[in-house]
Amino acid sequence: MTQPRTIEDLRSEIDQINRDLLKLLSQRAAVVAQIGHAKTQEGRPNHYDPAREEQQLRELEALNPGPFTGATVKSLFKEIFKASLALEESNDKKQLLVSRKVKKEDTVLDIDGVRIGGDAPPIIIAGPCSIESEEQMEQTAEYLAGKGVKILRGGAYKPRTSPYGFQGMGVDGLILGSRVARANKMLFVTEVMDTRDVEVVAEYADMLQVGARNMHNFALLREVGRARRPVLLKRGLSATIEEWLYAAEYILSEGNNEVILCERGIRTFEKWTRNTLDLSAVALAKQETHLPVIVDVTHAAGRRDLLIPLAKAALAVGADGIHIEVHPSPATALSDNEQQLDFAGYDRFDEALKPMMKVPAGV
Repeated sequence: MTQPRTIEDLRSEIDQINRDLLKLLSQRAAVVAQIGHAKTQEGRPNHYDPAREEQQLRELEALNPGPFTGATVKSLFKEIFKASLALEESNDKKQLLVSRKVKKEDTVLDIDGVRIGGDAPPIIIAGPCSIESEEQMEQTAEYLAGKGVKILRGGAYKPRTSPYGFQGMGVDGLILGSRVARANKMLFVTEVMDTRDVEVVAEYADMLQVGARNMHNFALLREVGRARRPVLLKRGLSATIEEWLYAAEYILSEGNNEVILCERGIRTFEKWTRNTLDLSAVALAKQETHLPVIVDVTHAAGRRDLLIPLAKAALAVGADGIHIEVHPSPATALSDNEQQLDFAGYDRFDEALKPMMKVPAGV
């Protein structure tokens, strides 16, 4: 008659099975990592494949010899699949050019002596929503230069919700914006909306802006990446932080590492502001990426009375600069007239922010 096995013998066998399981799980994880790398190489950022997962679970349930129930087997393997997916995504993030895991130190842009990011003092990017006339741009550039602003903004091509709204002056606006910026020893940044316009915009602008509506325009992202001009990348209207960083990755992957991320508020159910400013995105982007991050308070608020407190909050959370719209006569502006500051308004804005503009805030 066979003697029953002792508890010690059974535990010893369990220990060996645990070691075997660990070895198999490690082998499985190594294969998973290779699959994740292959997906990244193929340009497939979405690692989760629900159809593939369901197929595996069905096969395992059918092969289950017991004594675990089918539901228990599915539950156990779902945890293994979950850990595997996390491994794939973690390895993918480590390879992203925007990631701090690839480049630990802050990227600091130096554009003709204007430093942005890292230990550089916060910068101000200011100017009208749209370039409308020579007089308007000359007055604005001269005024802002006198206040120490080094980067002049102004839209030559304007994306408008209505096709009948003012669409900008086009090339004439580029020439005008570039001329007045240089006359006042400023840099000029303007939005590019079409891959066909990148070359001509890059000819006149010191920095190319990709607007919120074009953050998912991957052909445009690649084209500005090839233009070898610094790029100001605004977060999309309803984009996640991950999507925003992947958009920046498109630009960096083309060899252009001079990218500034711009948080400008996202669309929510709130109607008292134009958008909802997501300051957590600023702090998180500064942790996850080495790129400079600035905040567009004008488009976030859509109202003048919130610009000062929002700008203070943005600088307090670690933003590398503030983007704001300024116009000689906002009441007569051809676009966004309700949210632009006049010169007196900017005086108050400048005075309120002065104590915070000397050194960047730590995060």
